[in-house]
Parts: sequence; structure tokens; C-alpha cells
Amino acid sequence: MIEIRMKEEKGSMAQQAKDTLKKNVLSAQIDLSKFHFDASSFEKASEEEKRQQDVMSESTTFFKDGMKKLMKNPLAVGSIIILVLVLSVIIVAPHVVPYSYSQIISVNGKRDKTAKNLKPFEYSKNELKYIEEGGEVFPHIMGTDAQCRDYFIRVVYGTRVSLSVGLFASVLVLIIGLLYGSISGYLGGRVDLIMMRIVDIIYSLPDMLVIILLSVVLNETLKPLLEGTILQSLGVNMISLFIVYGLLYWVGMSRLVRGQILTIKNNEYVLAAKATGAKSGRIILKHIIPNCISVIIISTALQIPSAIFTESYLSFIGLGVQAPMPSLGSLANTAREGLQSYPYKLIFPAIVICLIVLSLNLLGDGLRDAFDPKLKK
Repeated sequence: MIEIRMKEEKGSMAQQAKDTLKKNVLSAQIDLSKFHFDASSFEKASEEEKRQQDVMSESTTFFKDGMKKLMKNPLAVGSIIILVLVLSVIIVAPHVVPYSYSQIISVNGKRDKTAKNLKPFEYSKNELKYIEEGGEVFPHIMGTDAQCRDYFIRVVYGTRVSLSVGLFASVLVLIIGLLYGSISGYLGGRVDLIMMRIVDIIYSLPDMLVIILLSVVLNETLKPLLEGTILQSLGVNMISLFIVYGLLYWVGMSRLVRGQILTIKNNEYVLAAKATGAKSGRIILKHIIPNCISVIIISTALQIPSAIFTESYLSFIGLGVQAPMPSLGSLANTAREGLQSYPYKLIFPAIVICLIVLSLNLLGDGLRDAFDPKLKK
């Protein structure tokens, strides 16, 4: 009887083991002795392979990821290189070239009347005599103009003015458009309706006509106030341009920011911030604007070439900076008079305008491709 019971117990235990094995197949121990491995077919891991196993993928941010994509765009990288070269030239050149934008060329302290309309790298008669006597004369890289002034340094200062106007106008548009669009989009309702109708009215105003009218009106008012100040070199026309940018050109930025905020303000993290009692200003600055910063950067980058082109156009028609301060547009306008005899006077500022505007546009497109989440593949 005892043996029969032991056999029955062993049988039941074996059956339980089989049932457990069926339920948990992966937990069963495998007899490795049944498998035969060829040691010669395996190699030891190298130190580099060991490090690759240990190192995890680096953490990245939205900005770093965007910059990596931007650096892989050859057109954007080429645009950055061109802009850096242009900025380097306009910063360094005034410290190297011994002429100023309004200085009339002189030899031995006397005005050189023979230095009129010289070709690039050409010397006047008096300068050649001075060189023969052992003197040194800095070459005229782009020749001279009709007033015996070095043309290269005038193009450099003209580029400075055009870039400064473009950057300042773009920052002005950014600040006003960002504030206006943020308030309109966040508050919504009747406030948004009224603010957008104001934008529609501003859109309908002819900007060039407003600039001309402001130049005429402010000419008598501001001219006495600007005498003896830094703004006198810019003139009333350029101040009118800045005022118009502050009044009219921000509407596109405000609509863009408003559209982004209307989408973002209903997200969960914004609702959570409201639930915690955060004020509207803090929610806009801390939660909403950082999440649409990529669109703002792209729009600002594309606004700069537009502002430069507008300034060049206004200077071309005589509504730009005050003479003798040059700008690329005013230099191109002056070069029209001697276009057949001295075509290089128009070619040089035209090339600079094209390089700057094209580079900034390509850079803006590269920023859009790199930072716009909707375009990510």
C-alpha cells in the first residue's frame, strides 16, 4: 500500500510539473549541453563596441535639433558664410581704409581734383606723382565718385546703414506685432474681433503714400529738433520710415502670432496653468510664446530683407538718408546719371543688395525648414 501511494504521489508530482511546464514554457531550464557552439566563430568585442553599448543617445532640445538640421542645409550655410563676410567687411574696413564716406581725396593736404570718377584700382595723376616721389597711397578698390570720394568706403557705409535700418525695423515690427497678436489671440471674443478689424483698416493704408506725407509734415517739425544730434545724419525721411514701420508693417506679424496662440491656448498645459491661478501675462510669456518662438524667428528673419529692400527703394527715389550719409539705394540712384560711362557705380551697390537680400531669404527658408514642426519628416 505504501509503495502504491508513493507511486501515485510521484505520478501526481510529475503531472503537476508537466502542467507547470506547459503554462510557463519560458521559465523552463534549457540543457545547454545538448547544443554545440564553435568558439572559433565568435570574436571578442572591441573597446569601441563596448563603449557604444554603454553610451546612450545624447539628450537634445528643440533648438539643438533645429540647428543640426540648419547646418545640414547647404544653402542656409552658404548664406550664413556670406552674411558673416559682409559683416566682417563693414566692421573692419572703416578701420583699415584711410578715407571716410564724406572725405574728398587729397594729396599732401591739397584737394585732388584729378581723382574724379576713377575706375577700380586706378590712381589719379597727382597720386601717381606722389607715389613716384616715394609716397604711399591706399588703392581705390571700387574707384571714386564725381565728388572725388572713395567709392568703396561709401558702399561699406551704405551697407551699414541699410543693414541697421533693416534690423531696427524688424525688431520694431517684432515687438509691436508680438504684443498686439498675443493680446488679441489670448483674450479672444469681442476684444479679438475689434483688434483684428483695426488690423484690417491698417492693411488698407498705402504705406508709400504715408511715408511721403509724413516726410513732408515732419520735415518742418523735426528738422530744428534734430540739429546737432546723432539722428541728424539719418534725416527726417528715415525717421518717417521708422514711424511708418511702427504704424503699419507689424500687422503681418500680429496676425501670425494670433493664429499660433489661438491654437496653443487650448492645450492641456495652458489649462493647467490657469487652474493653478497663473495670471494671463505669465501664461503668455512662460507657456504660449515659447511654444511659437520658431514661427516668430522665421518671420523675423524673412522681415529683415523686406525692410532692407524697402529702405533701398525709398533711398533710390530720394526719400532715404540725409546726404552725404550714403545708403545702397542712394548710391544706386546717384549712379543712374553716369550709367553708360561708369556702369560699375551701379553694379557694386546692386551686387551688395542682391547678396544681402538673397542670403537673408535663403537663411529664412532654412530656418523655416529646420524649426517648423509641421515640415518635419
